Parts: sequence; structure tokens; C-alpha cells
Amino acid sequence: MDRWHELGSFIREQRGSARLSLRRLSELAGISNPYLSQIERGLRRPSAEILQQIAKALRISAETLYVQAGILEAPAGSPDLTRAIMADQTISEEQKQALVRIYLSFRREHDDERNQARVGSSDEAADAPPTAGSAASGELTPTS
Repeated sequence: MDRWHELGSFIREQRGSARLSLRRLSELAGISNPYLSQIERGLRRPSAEILQQIAKALRISAETLYVQAGILEAPAGSPDLTRAIMADQTISEEQKQALVRIYLSFRREHDDERNQARVGSSDEAADAPPTAGSAASGELTPTS
């Protein structure tokens, strides 16, 4: 199966898990019903913008669809847990959706914490008083 069929299958799985009809997802994503159908069947190659709209409507990360489409590479050592959960035949669709939502919320929380730490460290550096001999203030401070 090629990448576009895999992407379409993944979107269809996500739509099924979200209990959305093709028509409803197309409305939520702001794309036509026939176009979404063609994407799901692997007949169209959607742009990153269209994938973002679909992801938002499905309440999943756009990055997940970008990886599926080959626009982004999966992070090294990071398994596609969402896909593995969706492929599990031993749990119900409701359970799959719940697990995916929890997993993605943890990922978002981790990403938010990491971004805040980055911002915090750059703020601390900006707020730190200039050291002797530094040009941070535009002037050199004597060291004696």
C-alpha cells in the first residue's frame, strides 16, 4: 500500500473513532465531501493546509497527519503510538479514542512544559545583570 492510501486509511480510522460521518468531517474541516472521500481512498494528495484542517476537525495533532503524509519525519525513537492503538483489535473504538486523547494530551502537556522551560531560560538570561566586562548593557564595567 502506498503512502497516500495509508494516509487515507488513517484518516478514515480516525473519523470512525470520532464517530463522524464523511459529510460531517468535511463540514468541520471546511473541505468538500467528494474531495475528502478522494483523500480517504488515496486518490488525492492533500496539502499541509488541508491536513491541518482535517486534523483540527478530528481533534488530533497536525504533526500526526504530516508524518503519515511524509511531510515530516517521525521523531527518532518515537513509535507511532496512535497508529498502534488504532490497530489494536482487542479494545473497542471508544477505548481506542480515549487512549489516543489521553496520549495526545500528555504529549501536548510535555511540549508545553518544554516550551515554557525554553522561554523561561531565555527570560532569565535576559533578566540577568550584566557581568563585569560584558557588553550586555552596551557599556563595559570596570572590574576593580
